Amino acid sequence: MAPPTTTTASSDDLATDILAALDKSSQPLLSSDAFPSATFVDLKAALDRLASREMVKYDTIERQEALLEPEAEQIAANGSHEARVFEALRKAVEGLSVKELEEAIGDKNVVKIGQGKAFKEKWISKTKDGKFTAVADNITDTTQEQIKIVQQTKTHPDAKILADLKKRKLIRTQNIFSFKIHKGPKFALKIPEEATDLTADMIASGAWKTATFKPYNFKALGATQNGGALHPLNKVRQELRNIFFEMGFEEMPTDKFVESGFWNFDALFVPQQHPARDLQDTFYISDPKAADFPRGESSDDTKDYQAYWDNVKAVHQDGKYGSIGYRYPWSGDESLRLVLRTHTTAISANMLHKLAATKGPDGRPTPARYFSIDRVFRNETVDATHLAEFHQVEGVIADYGLTLGGLMEFMEIFFGKMGLHDLQFKPAYNPYTEPSMEIFAYHKGLGKLVEIGNSGMFRAEMLESMGLPKDMRVFGWGLSLERPTMIKYGISNIRELLGHKVDLEFVQGSPAVLLGEEDK
Repeated sequence: MAPPTTTTASSDDLATDILAALDKSSQPLLSSDAFPSATFVDLKAALDRLASREMVKYDTIERQEALLEPEAEQIAANGSHEARVFEALRKAVEGLSVKELEEAIGDKNVVKIGQGKAFKEKWISKTKDGKFTAVADNITDTTQEQIKIVQQTKTHPDAKILADLKKRKLIRTQNIFSFKIHKGPKFALKIPEEATDLTADMIASGAWKTATFKPYNFKALGATQNGGALHPLNKVRQELRNIFFEMGFEEMPTDKFVESGFWNFDALFVPQQHPARDLQDTFYISDPKAADFPRGESSDDTKDYQAYWDNVKAVHQDGKYGSIGYRYPWSGDESLRLVLRTHTTAISANMLHKLAATKGPDGRPTPARYFSIDRVFRNETVDATHLAEFHQVEGVIADYGLTLGGLMEFMEIFFGKMGLHDLQFKPAYNPYTEPSMEIFAYHKGLGKLVEIGNSGMFRAEMLESMGLPKDMRVFGWGLSLERPTMIKYGISNIRELLGHKVDLEFVQGSPAVLLGEEDK
């Protein structure tokens, strides 16, 4: 006797229905097909609840079921395309042209596919006048027979035929899960009332001795935890920091987003008439508009800053240290205007000025390596590749006897650790470096040369104004953090990486990257 079908309203009702159906069934096993209105998830939850109390036992059964696509349903009803072509030609004794065949069948697609297969089976041939004619006495429509078997049984005994029908997109397969259920050692028609906690009252009264406690469900999935996730920029940033630390660099403090024009421009030998200082390129602070004169913690420091200030003014206005300067009236007020820093090189200038004041065992400044990775601001028009703010990666090496060839060699090593090889260098212009070079690398993923950074050797007008000795040279190079991140994560629009349009699921699901790996 088949158990009754049920309609479930809740998990409790479904569990009760399972117990009642098992009790009424004459068979030791009960199929989940007895509960057609219950979803797989609801039924499994009810079975897990009963199985954890040893009231039932169950096995999960998985099978694959084949379903007909619309084209296969048409074949099952009317015959295969090739059989329909043959039948139309058999009825037309004198043969048919393609147009006449299409009119006879009423479906161009059937004629297009069917004639080729009918030729292959040698059911039809072509006459001298270009018409098709039937040549076989009779045929067996194997395709229709195969599809009818699938239609009736939801499968086919020959796995090769089933795979061929699926390849021809005549059928699709889906996995079907069901359960075989039978009584457990503690089977009962009613789920006993269970206590979820051991209380003080139960202990005091002794009720805990006879109470039935709800078992722990160790298979239950916990609630989804919406924990924090590192942004892809931070993941790439950490990889770059590791490269710098591995190569002996010290990280510079970059917590000052607002800088004076002195550190952002003048200290770097950028003239006050330079286009980079225009309102179209730089964000200026309106309140307060100007910075205080740079001062140190002691009177001696203040004297050093005054001397540095005077050197910067002289090298711009009149020329100094073998340079003729820019020959314009330099303005101290312009130098003290506050800006959102346009590059982290402002921090590098500050660090090099402090380095000039240090003395090593030989009485000269000690060689140093500095780097920084932080945000900078430009008055840019926002588009797919530009934002008004981005992150700059900058490295600085100060040492004696450095040469341009040494800078190029170092770039090969540094970018090689990022997985970028076969560098090419192009002469460029920067106000504070001479010579200057743009750096290009061949990107395998993009299949072309891409610009990856800018570099150069800091000018004597900048370094000697700080008090660094003539024979100390300084390499400097920089790149954006966004560019390698976009390449690594396959992002074409920078607004999808940074800003209010960023998909939080993308942030949470993005894996870490290894910059040393070759791009595929």
